[in-house]
Amino acid sequence: MRTLVVINPVSGPPRSRHGDPGALARQVLARHDLEVEVAITTARGDARRLAERACAAGTRLVVAWGGDGTINEVASALAFSDVRLGIVPGGSGNGLARDLGLPLDPAGALEVVATGRERLIDAGRLNDALFVNVAGIGLDAEIARRLAAPGARRGLAGYVQATAAELPGYRARRYAIELDGHRSERRALFIAVANSRQYGNGAQIAPAARLDDGKLDLVVIEDQPTWRLLAQLPAFFRGALGPGPGLSMDQVADAVIHADGPIGFHVDGEPHVAERCLRVGIHPCALRVVVP
Repeated sequence: MRTLVVINPVSGPPRSRHGDPGALARQVLARHDLEVEVAITTARGDARRLAERACAAGTRLVVAWGGDGTINEVASALAFSDVRLGIVPGGSGNGLARDLGLPLDPAGALEVVATGRERLIDAGRLNDALFVNVAGIGLDAEIARRLAAPGARRGLAGYVQATAAELPGYRARRYAIELDGHRSERRALFIAVANSRQYGNGAQIAPAARLDDGKLDLVVIEDQPTWRLLAQLPAFFRGALGPGPGLSMDQVADAVIHADGPIGFHVDGEPHVAERCLRVGIHPCALRVVVP
């Protein structure tokens, strides 16, 4: 089987970057009679372009070796096709890989790529941007923007650092949310749109989310004191976060979110900006992923 392995060499914390990932990919996959090509990304958008080119050339399996942003680019190229996506977790949080039950060590993940089964999962959408893990609006997006900046610290420590830097000066914003024919006004710190349960590192923003249920979990964190946010951290990392004062969770197939100006958002950690409106949608069974 013709296989392309797309490697992002700067994903994840520095300690995870060791050895020759291309050589390891060839060594493991060749044992299973896969015809392997390795490509290294050098800029944002490379992973998507490489995956699109490979699909056009008849490649049947594309492996994304990197974080959720790299996986997003490859998945966006493979969605709605019969080409399978393999994943080697190499990011800071590896939220999608964790939710799929993939090994976090590269050799183990490559063995799954070669021998695993196919699973159909959904893809979410904010306007024209697809995502497979979690998207976010507001504070969530500003944190993602900080983490995407050149030289930003990676891993859980980087996420904590970015949150600590952004939260004190961040001001909640008013959004109008159209959901199930009803429109409500919310003053929110951030809105998460979850296809899977977690951002990564066990931080579960939507514990009830499922990758193949044809729904997205819309989580709204309303304006509230910092102490109340901090009080919810144990539940956040325990997978026990639930609706309560200042926090709502709805399962949706579509929604529309309005603001009074440009809206910062992210898809799988990749920052974007929209005008005054974001349309939320779901594409059931859009992606073929190799899992254990």
